[in-house]
Amino acid sequence: IRTLSKGMKQRVGLAAALVHNPEVLILDEPTIGLDPLQVLELRDLVRELGRDHTVLFSTHILSEAEQVCDKVVIVNQGEIKAQGSPTQLRAELERGGRVLVRVDSDVEMALGIIRGLSGVATAEPAVDGIIITPVESSYDPRPEIARALVQGGVRLTELRPLAVNLEEIFLELTRQEAQIVEPDADDTESAPLESEQLS
Repeated sequence: IRTLSKGMKQRVGLAAALVHNPEVLILDEPTIGLDPLQVLELRDLVRELGRDHTVLFSTHILSEAEQVCDKVVIVNQGEIKAQGSPTQLRAELERGGRVLVRVDSDVEMALGIIRGLSGVATAEPAVDGIIITPVESSYDPRPEIARALVQGGVRLTELRPLAVNLEEIFLELTRQEAQIVEPDADDTESAPLESEQLS
């Protein structure tokens, strides 16, 4: 076994774990040290195993969890912060997250209208439209934006939530917690927060 590649060692380890046909299989960072092709093969294998076994897949690579897992649990500082399917978690954050606006008229005029709205924290021009961040993550600014643009004579062509991935969800959840427990500037003994994910 010592002469085998990292990928082959991972396969041997999985085979040994499956010999007794366990109901639950625990994989801790199984793709660490693998080349891209081996990672793809291992992900396919894990998805296949998930049909007949319960697979607990721990990883710090959130895009990996998104591709492999049916259900995701996000853990920060030893506490569960969110759980559900990747689709459910994305929908939850998109509900009050950033919004993309496209207009078929003067972008500067649209920006002026949007920036004057009470529910909008920022509105910045981007290559594919205007990116809007609401004042609160729980607030959906789309009705307010649509109403204001139509009343302002701006032709609105698209208004939708920006798609988010698990990494953005994790960062948003841990950012909220960091703001709540942020130490005073004078507190020199405070240690920085550390984060971990379980998927």
